[in-house]
Amino acid sequence: MCGISGVYAPGREAARLAYFALYALQHRGQESAGIAAADGGTIRSHKEMGLIGAIFDEESLGALSGHIAVGHTRYSTTGSSMVVNAQPLLERTEIGDFAFVHNGNLTNTDDLRESLAPTTTLLASSDSEVMAKVLVEAPGSMLERIQHVLGVAQGAYSVVLITKDELYAFRDPWGVRPLCLGTYGDGGYVVASESCALATVGAQYVREIEAGEVIRITAAGLESHRGPNQTAKPALCMFEYIYFARPDSTLNGRSIYMARYAMGRQLAKEHPVEADVVMAVPDSAVPGGIGYAAEADLPYVEGLIKNRYIGRTFISPDQKMRSRGVQLKFNPVVENLRGQRVIVVDDSIVRGTTTPRIVALLRESGAKEVHLRITSPPIKHPCYLGVDMATYDELIAANYTIEQIREKTGADSLGYLSLSGLVASTGREHGEMCLGCLTGTYPNAPAAHETRELVG
Repeated sequence: MCGISGVYAPGREAARLAYFALYALQHRGQESAGIAAADGGTIRSHKEMGLIGAIFDEESLGALSGHIAVGHTRYSTTGSSMVVNAQPLLERTEIGDFAFVHNGNLTNTDDLRESLAPTTTLLASSDSEVMAKVLVEAPGSMLERIQHVLGVAQGAYSVVLITKDELYAFRDPWGVRPLCLGTYGDGGYVVASESCALATVGAQYVREIEAGEVIRITAAGLESHRGPNQTAKPALCMFEYIYFARPDSTLNGRSIYMARYAMGRQLAKEHPVEADVVMAVPDSAVPGGIGYAAEADLPYVEGLIKNRYIGRTFISPDQKMRSRGVQLKFNPVVENLRGQRVIVVDDSIVRGTTTPRIVALLRESGAKEVHLRITSPPIKHPCYLGVDMATYDELIAANYTIEQIREKTGADSLGYLSLSGLVASTGREHGEMCLGCLTGTYPNAPAAHETRELVG
């Protein structure tokens, strides 16, 4: 779920543009962040643990001179949350240095690690570093090395890489993680995980970088190259539509907001219920809640107010505060709930630990009935491709029926969006998305030894 950006902007300080692009992508990772910049001769980098705004200031950005830059904001899936795993990663080769940022999760990391030279030193514990080392040890030009990686790396990866005078961006042959391209000013380009980052820096959206495509940007302009695996079917992660992407982003021309709105409308068609009001669990479920209310011809109300400053924090609440659970993150609007039959729209139920607390909070606030409606099908399988989706033992839908889940949540009724309803809402075809966590069928399955410590 990491956020990555790359900037090639002649005559501009690219690090500053990368910084604002990362601000727009902060929702994709809050553990660490970093930027590397190149001026045609030297690559400089700065990275720390924490949020973008706390890491960079005028002094640190001013030290990152140059018209080429890459940035990264991290959400860890492999490799613990520590500064050694923060990105960009800086590597040295006989053809020059490069800085590397990666979003995704490899499924054959062990095999790739074993393929490295015995003398190779790994300082971090992430699959990203293994991929970077494969690039270091591959033969040929940087483009040839990237094409080699595309031939041997399995799993999900969108990558931006800079040398002292070039920028490269590429996606795995399945296109599991997003990456888009925009133009900037006269002869400049910006690549980013989401289109909202392009808009933030004033770049003009051009298109999605295609699955298996390699973009090379130099002083001569932009080139597009294809990787060696041309038989793979596109498989963008469906959770980009449900949860990850910002609602003001677009994917393949489809507004994320409108996709979630359509999910809500379809959910109302599939699971109608007598009620007085509709609300959503903020923030990602709000468009779905509004869509449900429109289709059901019911008023949409704010039932919960989210404290947006509660997120991943280094200050853990004590046991008494932890026992309050959801109240740390949400406060109810009692006046909108008291005496009402409430439909609550949420984007997913994964482990099933938070949802019962939300239902209880709404009942404590006076809701007469609570009807849960979920804008995704039941999540029954883990994710091997970069989503912190838990194990089979932890996934509630892998172990209980929908009726049993309803009982555990304490809701009066529970309805999930159908798989066909989800796919139709995205505007994509069934075979164009990764639905592995819903169906158990993955675009590229991991080797058996890669799943032994699977946590996301």
